[in-house]
Amino acid sequence: MAILEVRNLDVAVAGAKLLHQVSFSLAAGEVAAVIGPNGAGKTTLLRAVAGDIPASSGDLMVCGRTHQQWPLLDKARQLAVLPQTSILNFPFTVAEVVALGRNPHSTGSAVDEQIVAEALAALDIAHLRDRLYPQLSGGEKQRTQLARVMAQIWRAEDAQERLLILDEPTASLDLGHQQQLMQRIRQMAASGIAVLMVLHDLNLALGFADRLLALHQGKLVANGPCAAVLTSELLHQLYGAYAAVVRHPLDGRSVVIL
Repeated sequence: MAILEVRNLDVAVAGAKLLHQVSFSLAAGEVAAVIGPNGAGKTTLLRAVAGDIPASSGDLMVCGRTHQQWPLLDKARQLAVLPQTSILNFPFTVAEVVALGRNPHSTGSAVDEQIVAEALAALDIAHLRDRLYPQLSGGEKQRTQLARVMAQIWRAEDAQERLLILDEPTASLDLGHQQQLMQRIRQMAASGIAVLMVLHDLNLALGFADRLLALHQGKLVANGPCAAVLTSELLHQLYGAYAAVVRHPLDGRSVVIL
Protein backbone atom coordinates (compact mmCIF):
# COMPACT_ATOMS: atom_id res chain seq x y z
CA MET A 1 0.00 0.00 0.00
CA ALA A 2 1.43 3.39 -1.03
CA ILE A 3 1.62 5.88 1.84
CA LEU A 4 3.30 8.53 -0.32
CA GLU A 5 2.84 9.19 -4.03
CA VAL A 6 4.91 11.91 -5.73
CA ARG A 7 4.44 12.47 -9.45
CA ASN A 8 6.30 15.02 -11.61
CA LEU A 9 6.84 17.34 -8.66
CA ASP A 10 8.27 20.79 -9.33
CA VAL A 11 9.02 23.24 -6.53
CA ALA A 12 10.11 26.83 -7.10
CA VAL A 13 10.93 29.38 -4.40
CA ALA A 14 11.46 33.08 -5.19
CA GLY A 15 11.63 32.26 -8.87
CA ALA A 16 14.30 29.59 -8.49
CA LYS A 17 13.28 26.04 -9.40
CA LEU A 18 14.55 23.77 -6.61
CA LEU A 19 12.94 20.46 -7.67
CA HIS A 20 12.41 19.26 -11.23
CA GLN A 21 9.96 16.52 -12.20
CA VAL A 22 10.56 14.34 -9.13
CA SER A 23 8.54 11.10 -9.06
CA PHE A 24 8.56 8.22 -6.57
CA SER A 25 6.30 6.33 -4.19
CA LEU A 26 6.78 4.99 -0.67
CA ALA A 27 4.97 1.98 0.73
CA ALA A 28 3.89 1.19 4.27
CA GLY A 29 6.78 -0.35 6.16
CA GLU A 30 9.40 1.04 3.77
CA VAL A 31 12.40 3.18 4.75
CA ALA A 32 13.74 5.50 2.04
CA ALA A 33 16.90 7.58 2.49
CA VAL A 34 17.34 10.74 0.45
CA ILE A 35 20.99 11.37 -0.41
CA GLY A 36 22.85 13.99 -2.40
CA PRO A 37 25.22 16.94 -2.08
CA ASN A 38 24.49 20.21 -0.34
CA GLY A 39 21.94 22.22 -2.29
CA ALA A 40 20.59 19.20 -4.18
CA GLY A 41 17.03 19.77 -2.94
CA LYS A 42 16.83 17.18 -0.18
CA THR A 43 15.30 19.42 2.50
CA THR A 44 13.07 21.07 -0.11
CA LEU A 45 11.69 17.64 -1.00
CA LEU A 46 10.94 16.81 2.63
CA ARG A 47 9.29 20.21 3.20
CA ALA A 48 7.11 19.75 0.13
CA VAL A 49 6.05 16.27 1.24
CA ALA A 50 5.28 17.64 4.72
CA GLY A 51 3.15 20.42 3.20
CA ASP A 52 5.38 23.22 4.47
CA ILE A 53 6.00 24.61 0.98
CA PRO A 54 3.66 24.31 -2.02
CA ALA A 55 4.39 22.44 -5.21
CA SER A 56 4.63 24.55 -8.35
CA SER A 57 3.25 21.63 -10.38
CA GLY A 58 2.81 17.89 -10.16
CA ASP A 59 0.89 15.65 -7.79
CA LEU A 60 1.64 14.78 -4.16
CA MET A 61 -0.56 12.42 -2.15
CA VAL A 62 0.08 11.44 1.48
CA CYS A 63 -2.09 8.66 2.90
CA GLY A 64 -4.35 8.99 -0.13
CA ARG A 65 -4.96 12.74 0.21
CA THR A 66 -3.50 16.01 -0.96
CA HIS A 67 -2.55 18.44 1.78
CA GLN A 68 -5.51 20.61 0.81
CA GLN A 69 -7.86 17.66 1.42
CA TRP A 70 -6.38 16.76 4.78
CA PRO A 71 -7.95 18.06 8.03
CA LEU A 72 -5.15 19.35 10.25
CA LEU A 73 -6.00 17.06 13.16
CA ASP A 74 -5.98 13.94 10.96
CA LYS A 75 -2.73 15.10 9.42
CA ALA A 76 -1.11 15.50 12.83
CA ARG A 77 -2.17 11.97 13.76
CA GLN A 78 -0.67 10.41 10.64
CA LEU A 79 2.30 12.59 9.69
CA ALA A 80 5.21 13.42 11.99
CA VAL A 81 8.11 15.62 10.91
CA LEU A 82 11.55 16.24 12.40
CA PRO A 83 13.14 19.31 10.73
CA GLN A 84 16.86 19.99 10.60
CA THR A 85 16.56 22.42 13.52
CA SER A 86 14.06 22.33 16.37
CA ILE A 87 14.18 25.51 18.47
CA LEU A 88 12.61 25.38 21.92
CA ASN A 89 13.72 27.71 24.70
CA PHE A 90 10.88 27.22 27.18
CA PRO A 91 11.86 25.45 30.42
CA PHE A 92 9.94 22.27 29.67
CA THR A 93 11.19 18.99 31.04
CA VAL A 94 12.25 16.30 28.61
CA ALA A 95 9.12 14.30 29.39
CA GLU A 96 6.94 17.35 28.72
CA VAL A 97 8.60 17.92 25.34
CA VAL A 98 8.04 14.30 24.31
CA ALA A 99 4.44 14.51 25.54
CA LEU A 100 3.80 17.32 23.03
CA GLY A 101 3.76 14.61 20.38
CA ARG A 102 0.56 13.21 21.91
CA ASN A 103 -1.40 16.48 21.66
CA PRO A 104 -3.28 15.50 18.45
CA HIS A 105 -4.65 12.38 20.12
CA SER A 106 -7.48 11.85 22.58
CA THR A 107 -6.12 8.68 24.08
CA GLY A 108 -6.15 9.71 27.75
CA SER A 109 -3.39 10.47 30.21
CA ALA A 110 -2.64 6.84 31.10
CA VAL A 111 -2.03 5.78 27.50
CA ASP A 112 -0.09 8.94 26.70
CA GLU A 113 2.14 8.57 29.76
CA GLN A 114 2.91 4.97 28.78
CA ILE A 115 3.79 6.00 25.22
CA VAL A 116 6.01 8.82 26.49
CA ALA A 117 7.81 6.37 28.77
CA GLU A 118 8.31 3.94 25.88
CA ALA A 119 9.59 6.68 23.56
CA LEU A 120 12.01 7.93 26.23
CA ALA A 121 13.35 4.42 26.69
CA ALA A 122 13.61 3.83 22.94
CA LEU A 123 15.86 6.89 22.53
CA ASP A 124 17.86 6.17 25.71
CA ILE A 125 16.75 9.34 27.49
CA ALA A 126 14.56 7.91 30.26
CA HIS A 127 17.15 9.08 32.80
CA LEU A 128 16.69 12.65 31.49
CA ARG A 129 12.90 12.79 31.81
CA ASP A 130 12.92 15.46 34.55
CA ARG A 131 15.79 17.54 33.14
CA LEU A 132 14.98 20.93 31.63
CA TYR A 133 15.25 20.86 27.86
CA PRO A 134 17.35 24.08 27.46
CA GLN A 135 20.01 22.57 29.73
CA LEU A 136 20.62 19.53 27.52
CA SER A 137 23.53 18.90 25.19
CA GLY A 138 22.98 19.04 21.43
CA GLY A 139 22.77 15.27 21.15
CA GLU A 140 20.35 15.00 24.08
CA LYS A 141 18.10 17.67 22.53
CA GLN A 142 18.14 15.78 19.24
CA ARG A 143 17.11 12.52 20.90
CA THR A 144 14.35 14.33 22.81
CA GLN A 145 12.92 15.78 19.60
CA LEU A 146 13.14 12.38 17.93
CA ALA A 147 11.23 10.82 20.82
CA ARG A 148 8.58 13.55 20.44
CA VAL A 149 7.91 12.90 16.75
CA MET A 150 7.96 9.14 17.29
CA ALA A 151 5.45 9.45 20.13
CA GLN A 152 3.19 11.38 17.75
CA ILE A 153 2.66 8.33 15.49
CA TRP A 154 3.57 5.59 17.97
CA ARG A 155 0.49 3.35 17.73
CA ALA A 156 -1.28 1.70 14.83
CA GLU A 157 -4.45 1.93 16.95
CA ASP A 158 -4.37 5.72 16.52
CA ALA A 159 -3.84 5.64 12.73
CA GLN A 160 -3.03 2.72 10.45
CA GLU A 161 -1.47 4.84 7.68
CA ARG A 162 1.47 6.83 9.04
CA LEU A 163 4.44 8.69 7.55
CA LEU A 164 7.57 9.72 9.45
CA ILE A 165 9.75 12.44 7.88
CA LEU A 166 13.22 12.96 9.31
CA ASP A 167 15.73 15.58 8.13
CA GLU A 168 19.22 14.50 9.19
CA PRO A 169 18.03 12.62 12.30
CA THR A 170 21.52 11.44 13.26
CA ALA A 171 22.98 14.96 13.45
CA SER A 172 24.73 15.57 16.80
CA LEU A 173 24.46 11.89 17.79
CA ASP A 174 27.43 9.75 18.72
CA LEU A 175 28.07 6.43 16.97
CA GLY A 176 26.19 4.30 19.49
CA HIS A 177 23.11 6.49 19.50
CA GLN A 178 23.16 6.71 15.69
CA GLN A 179 22.90 2.93 15.51
CA GLN A 180 20.28 2.82 18.25
CA LEU A 181 18.18 5.42 16.45
CA MET A 182 18.39 3.64 13.10
CA GLN A 183 17.42 0.34 14.71
CA ARG A 184 14.43 2.06 16.29
CA ILE A 185 13.42 3.48 12.90
CA ARG A 186 13.53 -0.02 11.44
CA GLN A 187 11.31 -1.27 14.27
CA MET A 188 8.79 1.50 13.63
CA ALA A 189 8.78 0.68 9.92
CA ALA A 190 8.04 -2.94 10.80
CA SER A 191 4.83 -1.72 12.46
CA GLY A 192 3.67 -0.29 9.12
CA ILE A 193 5.09 3.23 9.22
CA ALA A 194 6.62 4.62 6.02
CA VAL A 195 9.84 6.56 6.66
CA LEU A 196 11.37 9.25 4.43
CA MET A 197 14.62 10.70 5.75
CA VAL A 198 17.64 12.68 4.66
CA LEU A 199 20.97 11.11 5.58
CA HIS A 200 24.49 12.33 4.91
CA ASP A 201 26.12 9.18 6.30
CA LEU A 202 25.96 6.84 3.32
CA ASN A 203 26.92 3.78 5.33
CA LEU A 204 24.03 4.35 7.72
CA ALA A 205 21.76 4.63 4.69
CA LEU A 206 23.13 1.41 3.22
CA GLY A 207 22.81 -0.38 6.53
CA PHE A 208 19.26 0.58 7.46
CA ALA A 209 17.30 1.93 4.46
CA ASP A 210 15.38 -0.19 1.98
CA ARG A 211 15.76 2.31 -0.82
CA LEU A 212 17.85 5.30 -1.83
CA LEU A 213 16.57 8.44 -3.56
CA ALA A 214 19.56 10.29 -5.02
CA LEU A 215 19.05 14.00 -5.77
CA HIS A 216 21.38 16.13 -7.86
CA GLN A 217 20.62 19.73 -8.83
CA GLY A 218 16.97 19.23 -7.95
CA LYS A 219 16.51 16.13 -10.08
CA LEU A 220 16.00 12.55 -8.95
CA VAL A 221 18.90 10.80 -10.68
CA ALA A 222 18.59 7.39 -9.00
CA ASN A 223 15.84 5.54 -7.14
CA GLY A 224 15.96 1.93 -6.07
CA PRO A 225 17.33 -0.69 -3.66
CA CYS A 226 20.44 0.52 -1.87
CA ALA A 227 22.91 -2.03 -3.22
CA ALA A 228 21.70 -1.53 -6.78
CA VAL A 229 21.66 2.27 -6.69
CA LEU A 230 24.83 3.23 -4.85
CA THR A 231 27.85 2.78 -7.11
CA SER A 232 31.23 4.46 -7.41
CA GLU A 233 29.94 6.16 -10.55
CA LEU A 234 26.93 7.61 -8.75
CA LEU A 235 29.11 8.84 -5.88
CA HIS A 236 31.29 10.70 -8.36
CA GLN A 237 28.25 12.14 -10.12
CA LEU A 238 26.71 13.35 -6.87
CA TYR A 239 29.70 14.49 -4.88
CA GLY A 240 32.62 14.65 -7.28
CA ALA A 241 34.28 12.14 -4.94
CA TYR A 242 36.24 9.02 -5.73
CA ALA A 243 35.08 6.20 -3.47
CA ALA A 244 34.52 2.47 -3.67
CA VAL A 245 31.40 0.51 -2.79
CA VAL A 246 32.39 -2.91 -1.44
CA ARG A 247 30.84 -5.83 0.43
CA HIS A 248 31.17 -5.92 4.20
CA PRO A 249 33.18 -9.02 5.18
CA LEU A 250 30.84 -9.99 8.02
CA ASP A 251 27.31 -9.50 6.72
CA GLY A 252 27.77 -8.92 3.00
CA ARG A 253 26.02 -5.55 2.90
CA SER A 254 27.40 -2.74 0.77
CA VAL A 255 29.67 -0.15 2.41
CA VAL A 256 31.38 2.96 1.10
CA ILE A 257 35.12 3.41 1.56
CA LEU A 258 37.20 6.41 0.51
